[in-house]
Amino acid sequence: MKQKFNVITSTCVPLPLENVDTDQIIPARFLKATTREERFFGDNLFRDWRYQADGTPDPDFVLNNPAYSGCILVAGKNFGSGSSREHAAWAIAGYGFRVVISSFFADIHKNNELNNFVLPVQVSEDFLAELFASIKADPKMQVEVDLPNQNVTNLATGRSEHFDINGYKKHCLINGLDDIDFLVQNQEKTEQWEQANK
Repeated sequence: MKQKFNVITSTCVPLPLENVDTDQIIPARFLKATTREERFFGDNLFRDWRYQADGTPDPDFVLNNPAYSGCILVAGKNFGSGSSREHAAWAIAGYGFRVVISSFFADIHKNNELNNFVLPVQVSEDFLAELFASIKADPKMQVEVDLPNQNVTNLATGRSEHFDINGYKKHCLINGLDDIDFLVQNQEKTEQWEQANK
């Protein structure tokens, strides 16, 4: 879903597991879908962890715990490893997450998130550990993600960290543009350049 980014302040959903791969994010059996329906993929985010064998929600999984909510997922190191399936980013976006915070992202998954209007925020392991501790102490604590200034702040402690993002992707997120929108927006400039460089 195309949404402009500016400053997002939200409670968080903690997933303190390392090496979460794309098959765990969205199992392969859901890749047969012929259309990209946000609700379908969102409903099946972390399917095998979220539901028991009989299809009932697993009360021990964090997405089924009413104490945790919000549009920020705080995940362990090496999030999105494994296959390059873009469906994993579709599932994250379809569930309603707008930001994923981790100390390391698999490169392809990180780019897939950006292409699907989910902001991957990479922080230090120390900052990530503090976030998990703050959420555990108070599930209602909030995090502020300031994309224009590229800062993430733990509002429970006041601690901030700067995060990196590709300048082009930052521009697209702030303006709610996908790659095609950007090209259309700059069509006149492209045509002028082509005329000047014949």
